[in-house]
Amino acid sequence: MKRNGLFALIALSLAGIGSAQAQDYSNWYIAPRIGAVIPDSDRETDTSLFTGIGIGYWSTPNFAVDFEVTHNNADFEDSSLRDGHEFENVGVGFAGRYFFGDAGSSWRPYVMGGLGFLRHAAISGNLLRPTKVNGWDPMVTVGGGIQHGFSDRLAFRAEIAARYDRDNNSRQFYTLDDSTGYVDAIASVGLLINFGGGGEVTPTEVRKDPPPPAQPQKSCRDLDDDNDGVNNCDDRCASTPAGTNVGPDGCPLVQVIDLRGVNFKFDRPKKGEGNIGPTLQEPTAESIAILDQAVDTLTRNPNARVEVVGHTDSVGTDEYNQGLSERRARIVYDYLTSHGIDASRLSGPTGYGESRPIDTNETKEGRARNRRTELTPQQ
Repeated sequence: MKRNGLFALIALSLAGIGSAQAQDYSNWYIAPRIGAVIPDSDRETDTSLFTGIGIGYWSTPNFAVDFEVTHNNADFEDSSLRDGHEFENVGVGFAGRYFFGDAGSSWRPYVMGGLGFLRHAAISGNLLRPTKVNGWDPMVTVGGGIQHGFSDRLAFRAEIAARYDRDNNSRQFYTLDDSTGYVDAIASVGLLINFGGGGEVTPTEVRKDPPPPAQPQKSCRDLDDDNDGVNNCDDRCASTPAGTNVGPDGCPLVQVIDLRGVNFKFDRPKKGEGNIGPTLQEPTAESIAILDQAVDTLTRNPNARVEVVGHTDSVGTDEYNQGLSERRARIVYDYLTSHGIDASRLSGPTGYGESRPIDTNETKEGRARNRRTELTPQQ
C-alpha cells in the first residue's frame, strides 16, 4: 500500500481512540483495519500488506453490515518467471457479521460472509500482453473473528478469512495461462469506532426553581405560600414544590411518575439479572435517588395504585425493544417492592417496546424522551 494511505488509516484509528471517552452509542460506525494477504500458491506471489476501511451499520445488536474498500500490492516470487513484476488489487464489497453473545459482553466471537469485486491492475514491469492489463472480477469472502469492546464508542477486531477471487487478469499480465480463480487467506486486525448520536441513556437535568417572593402578612385564606392554588387554611401539604399538581387539600396527586433519570447501561439489565445496582450507568447515585423519590411519593400516598411500565425508542427490532422494555420495568418493580411498596399496589411490570412514543424518533432528543420508565396511576 502507498505510504500516505497507511498514515491515513493510523490517523483514523487515533482519532477514534481520542473520542472514545464520550459514552454515546450509535448504529453507525467506521472500521479501519490492517493485516496481510497470504496468497494462493498458484499465484506465485509473496505475502503482501493488506489495508481496508469500512462503514458499518448495526441492524440488530447481533448483526452488522459493512461496506468496505480494501487494497494490497502483490510482488511475484523470486522463483517466478515474473520476478520483479507487481500488480495491484483494489476491492469493494459488502460483508455481514453475526456476533454471538449479549451486546453488552466485552468479548464477542463472530462469523462473517461477504460479496464484492476486485480490480487487478499491472503497476510495474514489461507486459507481454498489453491488451489484458486490468479488470474487475467477482469475489466471495468467508471467515470469523473476535471483537473486544473498550467502550460504547470503541472496539477491537481480529479476523481470519478466506477470499475466493475469480481472477483472470493477473496471471495473464505475463503469461498465456488462462486459468481463473484463487483462494487467498487474509489475517487482519482493526478498530470499530461508533459515530456520535442515538445514545442508549440520557442524563436528566434537575431544575430547581427559586423560592417564591415574600408576601405581606394576610389572613391564611389570602395566602398561598407554596403557590399550588390552595390557600394556607385548606392546604394540608404546605411545602409542596412549585408546579406540582395537587388536589383540593393541597397534597400532590399521583400522576405519571417519569423515571427518565433512572439511567441504565447499554443492553442492561440482561435476562435473569435482578440486582439493579450493576445495571445502572455511573454515577448510580443519581438514578437511585430518583427511585427513592418514587418510593417516598408512593409511601406518602398509601391509597395510590400504579402500573410499572417501560418504553424504548425505535432503534433496533420490535422483538428486541419489547424484551428490553419488559426487563427494565421488572427491575424497577422489584426495587419498589424491596423498599416497602406492597405488590398489591403495583400492576405489571409491563413493557410497551417502541409502540408508545411521546416524541419523534427522527431526532436524538426525541429518541431520548421516548426511552423511559413510568409509574402510571390506576383506579
